[in-house]
Amino acid sequence: MSRLRQFADHRFVATRDDMRVYDCDDADQFDALSKRVIDEDLVDRVMLSSFAPDTLAEARNRGFHPVS
Repeated sequence: MSRLRQFADHRFVATRDDMRVYDCDDADQFDALSKRVIDEDLVDRVMLSSFAPDTLAEARNRGFHPVS
């Protein structure tokens, strides 16, 4: 299981610019998110969100959509 260092306790991490939520337990989604974090400097730009509870339902409740 891979996680972003800043979000080590969160399975679902979202990007605010496109309102997409990534499942960090899915290898393909985690790779795509990791690439975006590095390429687009999402951490320093404060463009990432996590949720409590850490569920896909909560991400949807906040207006984020799953990555397809």
